[in-house]
Amino acid sequence: MFLLLTEAERNALGSTLPGWALAKGGKAIGRTFHFKDFNEAWGFMKRVALLAEGMGHHPDWSNVWNTVRIELSTHDAGGLTDLDVKLATAIDQANRLNVRRRAAGRFRGSRHPSRPSCACS
Repeated sequence: MFLLLTEAERNALGSTLPGWALAKGGKAIGRTFHFKDFNEAWGFMKRVALLAEGMGHHPDWSNVWNTVRIELSTHDAGGLTDLDVKLATAIDQANRLNVRRRAAGRFRGSRHPSRPSCACS
């Protein structure tokens, strides 16, 4: 059983989870992530999927090319709980890993060598 965050806890999320914003009337938090390309976005989603599965808590999310939109809420509790905050924190850590990999040049472009006409990147 998870307890809903208090109004004060929800209002403090802006400082504890930079980049995340209250959504659905304070019953969820959301964030949009932008990546270099689809490969990078999909790799991030794979890491988040493993984190979420390990926590037994799954995001509402969508992906369009290089953009991933995530919304978190504990549906069984009817709103935001500490579980959402923990998953958001883990997601932010996964995003920082993407940023470090990009800075180190460890991401390849998404052009397909077998299809030189592909304009994915």
